[in-house]
Amino acid sequence: MYLQMKKLLFILFLSLNPNILYSIEFSGDFYQGNLIIGKAEPKSKILVDKKKIKISKEGFFVFGLSKDRKNNVTIEVFKNGASEKIIKQVYKKEYRIQKINGLPKKQVTPPKELYERIKNDNKLIGDARAINTNLTFFTSTFKVPIKNTIITGVYGSQRILNGIPKSPHYGLDFAAKEGTEIKAMLDGVVTLSESDLYYTGGTIIFDHGHGVSTLYMHMKNLYVKKGQKIKQGDVIGTVGTTGRSTGAHLDIRLNWYNIKLDPESVLKIN
Repeated sequence: MYLQMKKLLFILFLSLNPNILYSIEFSGDFYQGNLIIGKAEPKSKILVDKKKIKISKEGFFVFGLSKDRKNNVTIEVFKNGASEKIIKQVYKKEYRIQKINGLPKKQVTPPKELYERIKNDNKLIGDARAINTNLTFFTSTFKVPIKNTIITGVYGSQRILNGIPKSPHYGLDFAAKEGTEIKAMLDGVVTLSESDLYYTGGTIIFDHGHGVSTLYMHMKNLYVKKGQKIKQGDVIGTVGTTGRSTGAHLDIRLNWYNIKLDPESVLKIN
């Protein structure tokens, strides 16, 4: 009886205070490198760390937590004169050390004459990742691009090539035979399809909306073109060993704009 009365009083309180915001829902764990999807009331204004971000007409929004983020994240929601501030602790991840020896010198440090090419490649990738559309494909569940395979490289691992420390690995590597079919992890629109980038070789990038993108690297064959709409599960190409690769495999990346995220935060590997 007490609980029923308490519930009725709460409903009455809301009816007398129409500017009170409803609870914000989050999907995703607040760990370094993770993608976080939020759901607020439609037509709300959302600030993440004091920066306004896009919200869909259904109330969905999304943001990413960088690999080495140390501070908490602050989400502010505004609607009809009411506001709510939510502070979430960001938990630390432990990253592996990955040593690879016996590589040709040019795979560790590229020749200077290739710097301009690498710069142009990076611009192509950066421009594709900067796209900000109203698509909301990111709200769906991602699926693995290749099934029944072994993960040989994980996000955040520090790579030491021929004894020289390099930048962390920001992707997820799937070992597979050359020519193995690769499937789209999620519905999306192709924003980049290039067969011969220096580092990443055969490369495809998909836009999933609100700054969320995925990238597929080292591909042998590419079956999609820029501007093409793709459905989850469509075959988009095959595994190769193009670009700076030590063997046949698929390397995938997940980004929220220029923030490099952990693909495992959206994929169920097992």
